[in-house]
Amino acid sequence: MWLRLRQIAGVANKLAPVEHVLTEVLGVEVCYRDPGIDFFGLENALFPIGDQLLEVVAPIQDNTAGGRYLERRGGDGGYMVITQCDDHPPRRKRVEDLGVRLVHDTQSSEYICMQLHPRDTGGTFFEIDQQFGDRALDRDGPWHPAGPDWQRAKKLDRVTGIQAAEIQCDDPEAIAKKWCEIAEIDPDYTDGEYHLSLENADVRFVACTDGRPEGLGGIDLATSDRDAILASAEKLGVVSSDNQVMLCGMRMNLK
Repeated sequence: MWLRLRQIAGVANKLAPVEHVLTEVLGVEVCYRDPGIDFFGLENALFPIGDQLLEVVAPIQDNTAGGRYLERRGGDGGYMVITQCDDHPPRRKRVEDLGVRLVHDTQSSEYICMQLHPRDTGGTFFEIDQQFGDRALDRDGPWHPAGPDWQRAKKLDRVTGIQAAEIQCDDPEAIAKKWCEIAEIDPDYTDGEYHLSLENADVRFVACTDGRPEGLGGIDLATSDRDAILASAEKLGVVSSDNQVMLCGMRMNLK
């Protein structure tokens, strides 16, 4: 029974400027825009990062959950850590046994989405989903939120995968243990940090040090052309260190 990092979601005040910077700096391409999320007062764009996805959502009306999250965190930033599992019923039972509430819960013959309440998980939104159908368990297999043919937009010239998500917390140890309890994976304490080791990536729990409250503060990107990323980021003024760029309010560490 495995758990895989499949998608990272960020939230922005305006979609178009963030989309422009992401495509210019990371060399990625939009694979899908979900027409169904206008029901929630949002618009979005999804970008393949290797066999994983980066999504950005933005409010298109007042008083949305995304808009309130922007206010709480003081601007654009990370929003959700979305995982894929191979066997959903035990995951759901575990969540129920722990008394963790759900924010969003949809089930169909194609896809299950189980989004956990951040007040019960701490840190940020944690989602556990399952895909069904042909090649559903393949790393580059179908993924319902990314549309019917997301693979056509995969570009590997600059980035090839998401290696880690970094969640900043008031109490990293407590939040790490809670997420690990939900995932049924023992926490790993390495180099002074707590980690949740997924099949293909880590979730890292760190203290809040940037003046912003708890949330998804950053991600680690596997790169194939770090110099090109930094050169493009320099032109747009989004370089934050020798191996880091700031996109959609997230620290993106270049590995």
